[in-house]
Formats: sequence, structure tokens, C-alpha cells
Amino acid sequence: MTFLPAFLWGLAAALWGAVVGWLTPRGPLTITQALVSVAVSAAIGWAAGRSGRSRLVWLVVPVLFVVALEIARTGVAGPSTGPPHGSPFGVIVLVTGRGLQIVLTLLPLLLGLAVGRGVRRRLSRVLVALPTAAVLLLTAAVAVPARTAPIPGGVAELARVGRLGVMIRSTGADLPVLLFVPGAPGGSELGNVRNHLAAVEQRFVMATLDRRGGGSSYPALDPTSRVTLGRAVDDILDVADYLRERFHQEKIYLLGHSGGSILSVLALQRHPEKFAAYIGSGQAVDLPESDRIFYDDIVAWARSTGRAEVVQQLTAQGPPPYADVWGYEPIMTYENQAYDQPAPGFGLGVKEYTLLQKVHMLNAILDTWSVLYPRMQGIDLRRDAPSLPVPAWFLLGGNEMRGLRVVFEDWYARLRAPSKKLTVVPGAGHAALFEQPERLIEVLDDVLAG
Repeated sequence: MTFLPAFLWGLAAALWGAVVGWLTPRGPLTITQALVSVAVSAAIGWAAGRSGRSRLVWLVVPVLFVVALEIARTGVAGPSTGPPHGSPFGVIVLVTGRGLQIVLTLLPLLLGLAVGRGVRRRLSRVLVALPTAAVLLLTAAVAVPARTAPIPGGVAELARVGRLGVMIRSTGADLPVLLFVPGAPGGSELGNVRNHLAAVEQRFVMATLDRRGGGSSYPALDPTSRVTLGRAVDDILDVADYLRERFHQEKIYLLGHSGGSILSVLALQRHPEKFAAYIGSGQAVDLPESDRIFYDDIVAWARSTGRAEVVQQLTAQGPPPYADVWGYEPIMTYENQAYDQPAPGFGLGVKEYTLLQKVHMLNAILDTWSVLYPRMQGIDLRRDAPSLPVPAWFLLGGNEMRGLRVVFEDWYARLRAPSKKLTVVPGAGHAALFEQPERLIEVLDDVLAG
């Protein structure tokens, strides 16, 4: 008879675990998800502790919760939901994925259980009070919403277009509209835009897109079956239509960076009537060819600098493409060193990110990369976009990584467009628009003059 209540509360915990695994397989991604997770877990734990007469509730409730959660998210694509991986990125993903979910779901469940059963000893009270206080402080920090500083007489907001997040900022709502499509799958550039591109807001209504799977759009990664190349292009066009209608402009300007520049060109190809001009920075053209050059250059760099472990790792797995995102981890890890590039930064200190978005930044990149990157392997702009239907400007860092530069130069030499212009920025690397934003401003002024 003493086992029955514990078993029933175990079933209740298992049901809650299944709901958590189904609704938040990657952990709580939004403020609402986090607050609900903490509250419901604590309530179930407290009720189980109050009603469960047997000490078996300490075992049955958390174990069945965890088992049900893991079963419910089985099959969800991405490193954050897959088995642990013994690499530097794998450790970070484990801590910020399952680790955060433990803190916001399992820990409140256990604390509620302890309080429900009654804590009589002084030491036990301290052991319960300290993590409870920590959870409450973390919950308060998680509950702080993202926000962007107002611009007197202008536009400054974090908008939603369907399930996608867009930061819109300008000194005037009647200025031309510029849509910025960022680079890496799952990446977000809100912080870098806020830190480096304030001058653009004086010339344009600048709309910075968080692509599906990145930043404030991380929850839109699921279901992953919808994260296709066509959907990624449609997202750009949907946001473009929103901006055109809202700001009453027939055509807007399009700025694409790195991987986002490929998608931007495909959007131009599909609906040129929506755009006045295109600006490409760190322009990508053919991802498989670029990756093969990255591989060769990193192996050569590792050999010349005595990094035998890097040589061994890369030669053992062979050149890309790879079956999963973990194969690309060495390239992502060492490419900046091999090409003497500045360390990549996300500008996470800005208020435009919630705490959850900051914590999940790497998870968002790896999860989205694992889904979308294989679906972009068949693109080669030399074949798929030999011409552009609008005037085009390009910003190329003088120290751009060879894997991107040589393929871009080949495409640019063949490219046909109403007009095209290339600006090379001496001393700048792949993120030239953020490294030397004044040169981007010169290009944008030329675009407006044109």
C-alpha cells in the first residue's frame, strides 16, 4: 500500500516529463517556457512529497520524470538532444542544453519534493534553502525580457514576423529599408549590429533578421522538417514583404553576410521586384568547395606550426563534407587561427538578448547547422546565379579566408548584373562589416547615391 502513492506520483512526474520533452526538447528557450517549467516542476514535486507516504517517491518521481523526458525527445535532430559528445563543443552543449534543463525542471522537482515531505533538521533546511535561493535568483534573471534602446522620433523595437525575430532600428520611419540577413546557420548578429552599426540607422530603417534557428528565432527550428533551403529563402521573402508593407516601400535593400549571403542571392533570384539593390559581405558561393579549401589550409597550417594533434584529427576524418556537425567542429575551431582572423564574437553583452538566448547561442548554431547545412550542399552560385537582376555591391576583407575569397572571385568575375562594384577592405577579415564599419557605411552611401 505504501508503494501505490509513490507509483502514482511517479506516473504524474512521467507525464510531466513527456510534456517537457515534447514541448521543450532542447530545454526552455523562452521566458514563458522557463517560468512554467520551474513552477510546474516545483508544484508536482511538492504535491508528491506531501502525498507520497513512502520514501520511494525520492527515487520513483525523478527517475520516471527523466526517463519520460528523454524518450519524448528521442528523434529530435541536433546535438543538444543527441547523446553526449566528447569534444569541447560537446561539453558546452551538454552543460547549456541538458544542464540548463536540469536546473529549470529537475532541480525544482527535487526541491519541491523536499519541501513537501517536510524539512526538520537544520542542516537539511540549509541544504534545501541554498539551491532554492539559487533557482529563484536564476528564475528572476531568466525572466528579464530582451529590449532595445528607444530612438527619439525614430523606430526601435524587437518585432516578430511569424515565428521569426527581427530587430528594427532607425532615426526615421521614412528612410529606405535595409534587411540584413546574418551568416552562420543558427547564428545571431543583433549584438554585433548594436555594437558596430549604429551609423546605418541614420541612413536606413535597418531590420536585422534572426534566421530560423538562431537567437530569438531558435524556437522556430522545430519541427526541423520545415528547415529546408526553400523555407530559409521564404523566410527572407516573408520578412521583406512585412517590411515593404509596414514602411510603405515598393522595394527594399538587401544585405547578406557569409552563409546568409547565399540565401539572400537566391531570394533575389526568386523575387527581384521586391528589392532595389543587393550588398554582399563575406559573400559565400559554394559551401562544399569552400570547406575543402578550409580543410587543406588548416591541415597545412597545423603542420607548419607543429600542431600534430590537429593534423592527426583532420587526416583521420578526411576532407569534407561530413555526416554530422561534429565533423565540422575542427574547421570551426581552427579556421580563424589558420587564417589569422579575429576571434569571432556575438556581442552578447547587449540587452537585445535574453539570458536564455545567450546561454543557448552555441546550441542554436550547432542544432541549426546540423539540420540546414547538409541541405545547402548542392548550391553553387556560379551555376545557380550567374547573373543578378539588381545592382550589386560587395564588401570583401583584404584578409578574407582563402576558402571564401577564391570561390567568390571566380563567381564575381563571371557575374552579370545591371551594375556591380567590389570594395576590398585592407586589413579586414571575414567580418569586414563589423571590423571596419566605416567602410560599410561608404558602400551604403554609394548604394543610396546610385
